[in-house]
Amino acid sequence: MAAKELYILALDQGTTSSRAILFNHEGSIIGLKQIPFTQIFPKPGWVEHDPEEIWRTQLEAARGAIEAAQIEPDQVAAVGITNQRETTVLWDRASGKPVHNAIVWQCRRSAEICQELRALGLSDLVREKTGLVIDAYFSGTKLMWLFAEYPELRHRAERGELMFGTVDSWLIYKLTGRHLTDPTNASRTLLFNIKEGRWDEELLKLFKIPAAILPDVVPSSAHFGLARKELLGAEVPVTGCAGDQQAALFGHACFEPGTAKNTYGTGCFTLMNTGSVPVVSKNNLLTTVAWDLGKGYTYALEGSVFIAGAVIQWLRDQMGLVADSSESERLARSVEDSGEVFMVPAFVGMGAPYWDSEARGTVVGITRGTTRAHFVRAALESIAYQSRDLLVAMEGDFGRRIPCIKADGGASANSFLMQFQADVLERSVVLPEVGEITALGAAYLAGLSVGYWANLGEVERNWRKKREFVPEMAAERRARLLERWQKAVGTARHYK
Repeated sequence: MAAKELYILALDQGTTSSRAILFNHEGSIIGLKQIPFTQIFPKPGWVEHDPEEIWRTQLEAARGAIEAAQIEPDQVAAVGITNQRETTVLWDRASGKPVHNAIVWQCRRSAEICQELRALGLSDLVREKTGLVIDAYFSGTKLMWLFAEYPELRHRAERGELMFGTVDSWLIYKLTGRHLTDPTNASRTLLFNIKEGRWDEELLKLFKIPAAILPDVVPSSAHFGLARKELLGAEVPVTGCAGDQQAALFGHACFEPGTAKNTYGTGCFTLMNTGSVPVVSKNNLLTTVAWDLGKGYTYALEGSVFIAGAVIQWLRDQMGLVADSSESERLARSVEDSGEVFMVPAFVGMGAPYWDSEARGTVVGITRGTTRAHFVRAALESIAYQSRDLLVAMEGDFGRRIPCIKADGGASANSFLMQFQADVLERSVVLPEVGEITALGAAYLAGLSVGYWANLGEVERNWRKKREFVPEMAAERRARLLERWQKAVGTARHYK
């Protein structure tokens, strides 16, 4: 009897949906299932998810992907997990039940706690140990908020009755019963010393977080446990785990220091591999763990644009200027330029390299001749300008020019945006053949652990170019546009 062909299952647990994708040895998709889940907004600026719904939809998606691929469960060689990062889950150790809704990475409820920590002069200490800035974005202050708001939870945590995890830990626990995470997710909590590779006792003490609730940290490509047979139909090893942005960097095969990717989603997340040394940013970027293959950490510089594809959603849903996202490209191409209109979509402040929570959305340069098309084009161009700011900051920190940018995410389908990005960056933007690059990165981490792929070279050979955008813009025009963009940013930042 011929041996059955084997595949790798990636669980891609995102902010708005749970997806599962089966990949073959060439990195091609053979089965996919995606299920949206409920977004909970208890107050303005607060965002929550139901952890049980996350689990239900992720399990249903996994079963659906296996069914869609028309394979048997025992043909799944391994499972890799990638996840929305920083989202905080707290559950009961005895029952396995959540004790509160998950507090999502977007949630700003711990902003006041962050102000208090900064006022205590802890910013430099936190950056030195974790590579992060003190911000409500990260998990540690969300935990602090939970314990301050619900003192009984703190008491239970101190007694060892609770478990904390980001979404990866929650899924690993539900699949295997083990309480684990990997360094990419641990490095997003404000609690993990990225140089020493451990939970930091000093920070835990300062933040008043009991060490007993924390998961053990194992490499990103390692044995996390066996998924119980009743879940997927076979006992499948879980052998890969990484936060979504690090998984995308891995999926793009950015294995050499100085290689970078940009994910164009609701926001933009730019990561650059910096090798075995954590580069301390002088330009307000984050230093994070890119992955751990069991032979020491690979690090990355990271920058986040808070509003990218979300600006097109705003044009559609709030402003009624486009009927759907695809119309934005047609309108942008219908005019020669933005008509001197510049938009800074600082709807929730500005992320890296500015980290200005007081900045506000601004549009400058409007005249009687401004049309809907000019407005839409300015919105698309703002995504490229913000991403350029990040990449220039990264090159300044790393001291090396990035040769090209590998791009993924929903907005990367907009050819106008990708060409304009290449033009203002003055370098190529390259799109992969496989669009599900984040899930593919998780699959590679899992597959490497079980020998499905032999080494990084084999993974790298799987990366195939779909399309490349090369710079076409004249240098004088580029310089003038960038000067005007910086003036617009200044206006947004001075609106206090």
